Amino acid sequence: MSVSDPPARNPQISNENTMNDNSSSPEFCVQFWGVRGSVPTPGRQTIRYGGNTSCVEMRLGNQRLIFDGGTGLRVLGLDLLKQMPVEARVFFSHTHWDHIQGFPFFVPAFIPINRFHIYGAIAPDGTTIKERLSDQMVHPNFPVPMHVMQSDMKFYDIVPGDAIALDGGIKIETAPLNHPNVAIGYRVTWEGRTAVYCSDTEHFLDRFDENVLHLARDADLLIYDATYTNEEYHDRESPKLGWGHSTWEVGVEVAKKAGVKQVVMYQHDPSHDDDFLDAIETQVQAHFPSGMVAREGMILTLD
Repeated sequence: MSVSDPPARNPQISNENTMNDNSSSPEFCVQFWGVRGSVPTPGRQTIRYGGNTSCVEMRLGNQRLIFDGGTGLRVLGLDLLKQMPVEARVFFSHTHWDHIQGFPFFVPAFIPINRFHIYGAIAPDGTTIKERLSDQMVHPNFPVPMHVMQSDMKFYDIVPGDAIALDGGIKIETAPLNHPNVAIGYRVTWEGRTAVYCSDTEHFLDRFDENVLHLARDADLLIYDATYTNEEYHDRESPKLGWGHSTWEVGVEVAKKAGVKQVVMYQHDPSHDDDFLDAIETQVQAHFPSGMVAREGMILTLD
């Protein structure tokens, strides 16, 4: 697996639509557009790792997959304006605000020549992914309703555990994650290579989460929720048990147990500045040499 520095700036769901990106490539690339959790954290203390919330892009040959729509999606959208027409599939882990707040600012979705396939689970209250994305754009919370988006958007309701087959031999497995109000993890396999997106999940204190281990099994890359350190998670005055997030220490143990080649710690807490994350990466690599901490703009190429 190669790493590029950040740029200067069960049921089977089948979809036979073919992406129209003309630049076919055998590469499996993963790019991080937003790596924070909870709220964006711009400022001098977060320049190196970035302050945008959750958004990861995977480019598999001529297909483009996007995971979550935090404020990083806005930045990705600006980059895609140079590549239109654009077709992509967008997979939401869940719809807490830090994972959807970039969607109303995703400029390519307002342009008719573009096409997006949008996937997400039905919420415990019965609302669909389309309804929840639309709800955040309803007056008086937002001035522009979703129907103003003129791109061709198709919505797919999935159930954790579903398998999704895409053109080009792309296989996606899903599993439920331990997070309030339901979240989904995704395992993407193509051309013998696998990347796992496992954001917003809390580990169990007495055992490994079998859903996470199943998704991560022998993966080339595991993107894992490492919002806290073990010390923060178990802090006597402000414990984080039950908040729906994990730690980098558990992420390392999961990676070892599942036979993962590389693990990337993701979903950084707003209070973790660049120096703090530098220290975490040093500790991660002491326990798992191929581990690292997610940086906004970072590109990984799966070999």
